[in-house]
Order: sequence, then structure tokens, then C-alpha cells
Amino acid sequence: MHFDYTTSLQQPDTNSCVCVRVCVLFLSGKYLILKHSLMHSVTGSSGDPNISEFAGVVLVDDTEAVYCDSRNKILEPRQDWMKKIFSNDTQHLALYTKQCFEDQPDIFRFLISTLKQQFNQIEGVHILQRTGGCEWNENTDEVVGMVQYGYNGEGFLELDLKTLTWIPLKPEAAIIKKEWDTDTIVLKDIESLLTKVCREWLKRYWSYGSSFLQRTVLPSVSLLQKTPFSPVSCHATGFYPHRAMMFWRKDGEEIHEGVDHTEILPNNDGTFQITVNLNVSSLTPEDWKKYDCVFHLSGVVNNTVTKLHKKVIRTNWSENNRMGEKNTFNSYFFCLFAVTICGNPLWLESGGYAVMTIKSQRVSVMLMWLC
Repeated sequence: MHFDYTTSLQQPDTNSCVCVRVCVLFLSGKYLILKHSLMHSVTGSSGDPNISEFAGVVLVDDTEAVYCDSRNKILEPRQDWMKKIFSNDTQHLALYTKQCFEDQPDIFRFLISTLKQQFNQIEGVHILQRTGGCEWNENTDEVVGMVQYGYNGEGFLELDLKTLTWIPLKPEAAIIKKEWDTDTIVLKDIESLLTKVCREWLKRYWSYGSSFLQRTVLPSVSLLQKTPFSPVSCHATGFYPHRAMMFWRKDGEEIHEGVDHTEILPNNDGTFQITVNLNVSSLTPEDWKKYDCVFHLSGVVNNTVTKLHKKVIRTNWSENNRMGEKNTFNSYFFCLFAVTICGNPLWLESGGYAVMTIKSQRVSVMLMWLC
């Protein structure tokens, strides 16, 4: 079986790029390392008329830059600097338009049809995801690329760029691996796209979006509790960038027992949120004053510390908070659920992720959706 990528392998305009992720890390307080990356996540489906046949998102540091939905004919830049790129470069916009509404839907339609035949899947809903991208170290000029496929909610294949071979993530993918490994021309093209062309596109995106990508926004931190016996949730929202940590301390020392961490999730305004839960069911009143929640944002010297105190907890059971706090609390958990389901990666068992409305990477055709 052969998956035809050749329509996606035209040489791109290297003055363009897809998306940027900027990681700023301080090492030993001596020097600054800048890492940029671009990611995309796309989903193709068949068998359910309520799901778009093809949808995808291009991410900038986990913030949506472009959203695509082929069924509803939506191609939307989500950041002002991305809108400016489209405005200044109509060819770039035309490329996205063609990929969103023509080329990529055709490719995914072919791939899903082939997989269904291969696995004798005549009926039912079938989902194919592709996620990929590259990370560029500005100091060393090193580029690391990746691409992975998921099928029906499980990791399927990923590319080893060192050996230029596909790695099956489940036994059923072995037959596809053998076929794809023989297409050395396509493999070389993918390698070039992920390690060379991607870098050039990143530089242009960085020139447009640097002020946005380098900003620092501190969060609003709240303590939330559903019932007197429920865990206390330390919830930070509205922060940027996403490189942050949050943890509970006891007597000034970080603790892990009785603590449940959630992953960092995006908000619809480009900022992020995170929640860390503390089991308080066995704590005595005297114990409470020993605990606090600490939020640390990369690049910010001072941490945000919130002491565990019943008076500051927002809850839907307290007599003091009644309906107002009740609505706030319920809205928080509803929004957290909605964001998780509707706008974020669904992590696969293999470590890859899928997107349903779509949350992260071919030039010409491929860099837009493969890088």
C-alpha cells in the first residue's frame, strides 16, 4: 500500500513559515537559550456527518495561529500578526486556502479509505490524526523534527528522522511501515521540510510575532472546593507563556502525597490555565495553616503564593458564597471540561495526540500541515 504525498512536496517559498513556539529558558542564571518550534495537528474523519471531514490548527507556542475547517469553509487566522502575514502575502493565504479546502482533505480521504480497506473496516466512524512539527535552537541552530499519525484514538506510526524509517506504534501498523519505508524520495522530502524549510518559515513568523510571543502575563489564582470533603483546587488562569509550574507546599516544602496535577490548558484568549488539587479530607484545622499553593512562571523571579485558608476558598456550598460563587465554581468546571474536550490535544496511549475540533505540523502543501 502506498500513501501518496507527492502533491505535498513542491518547493516552498522559504520566506514563509507556519507557526512559532518560543521557549525561553534560563540556565544557571548565566545565559539565555531561545528555542522556537512550530506544531500542527490535523484530523480527518469518515462515517459521521456531524464531524468535519478535515479540520486542523496551526499553533504558536500552543496558541492557535490558524484554524481550518473544510466542511464549514472556515480558514481563520487567530492572531493579529498572523492576519498581517496573510494581508501582506496573498500567496501565503492562497496556499493555506488550497491546503485547507482541497489538498489535505483529498489526502486524508485517500488515507482513511486505504486504512479501512486494509483493516476490513466497512462501517463505523474512523478518525485519522496527524501531528508534527519542528523545534529550532537559535543558539546552536539545531533543528529537531517530528511527525506522528494516530488512527481511531491510538498512536499508529511515527517517523524516526535519524534513520528515516517509520516506527509502528501498534502491530497493525507494521504493514504500513514496510510500504512507507520503501518510498525513500518522500522520506527525504519530509526530512528536508522538517529540518531545513521549517527553520526558514520560523524566522519569518518570529519577525512578525515576537512581541506577542515574548510577553509575560501573570495569572489570577483562586482556591476552589466543591464540598467540605472535596479536594481543594488551586486554579491559576490567564498566564502566558505556558512554561509554568504549580505545586502545593507544607511547611515550605513541596509535597506530592495527596496532590493531583492537571496538564496546562489553553484559554480562548491565548493565555493558559492549570489546576493542582490537594486532598484535605484528613487535615485538622491546625494543619491547614501549614499549606500553601505556589505558582511559578518562567522568567518571573517572584512566585505567586496562596495560603490554604477556608475564608479565601470559592465554593458552591458555603453560606457566605451562595449563588454567585456557586455559578462561578460550576462555570469553572464546565469551562475546564469544555476546553479539554473541544479545544485541546487528546493524548494518545503512544504519547501522540489527536484533536477533535482541533487544539497543534508540508511546505507548499506539506510544511503547513506536516511541520
